[in-house]
Amino acid sequence: MKVCILSDSHDHIPLIDAAVAAAAAEGCEAVLHAGDLVAPSTLNCLQQYGLPVHVIHGNNTGDLYALTRLSHKPEGVVRYHGMDAGIELGGKRIFIVHYPHYAHAMAATGDWDIVCCGHSHKVELTQVPTIKGGNALVVNPGTVGGVGTAPATWILGDLETMQFDVREIPKSLEYTRQVDGRST
Repeated sequence: MKVCILSDSHDHIPLIDAAVAAAAAEGCEAVLHAGDLVAPSTLNCLQQYGLPVHVIHGNNTGDLYALTRLSHKPEGVVRYHGMDAGIELGGKRIFIVHYPHYAHAMAATGDWDIVCCGHSHKVELTQVPTIKGGNALVVNPGTVGGVGTAPATWILGDLETMQFDVREIPKSLEYTRQVDGRST
C-alpha cells in the first residue's frame, strides 16, 4: 500500500492539490497530514481523488469546529483525529503527531512501525531504536506549503517495502489557479 505523507500545508491549496494529484497518479491509497492545515476548506480540493485523508491539527489549528464538521460529511474523505492519531494501514501501525520531539518519543516505545510528524518544515527520515528492540521510522515530510524559504515537499511511502521517497513541488504552482480546468 502506498501513502502520501504531508504536513504544514498552511492554506497553500495548489501545492497540497499538486502533491495529492501526483500521489494518486502513483497509486497512493491514503493521505496522512501531520498538522498545520490551518483552514479546513484547504482540504476541499482533495475530495476529487476519493482517497481517505487522515489529518491531525498542529500549532496552527485554524477552525477546529469546521474541521470536525468537514470530517463528518457522509460523502467526505477527511478523517480528523484531533491532536494525534494511531491508525493501521497496509499492516503497519502508524502514529501521527505534529511535533518531532513527540514523534521520536512515540517511535522509541516500539508500539509503532512508523511515526509521522511535521512542524519543523524540514524533511526527516530517521530510524529510531525502540525499547522493545528493533527500530521505528520517524517520517517528517517537511512543508507541502513551502513555508518561508523551505521547498514544498511531501513523501511517497510504500508500506509494503518500507521505502519512502521525498518529492518536491515547484513553488510556482502556489500562484497558479484553475479556471474551467485550465491553469491561468
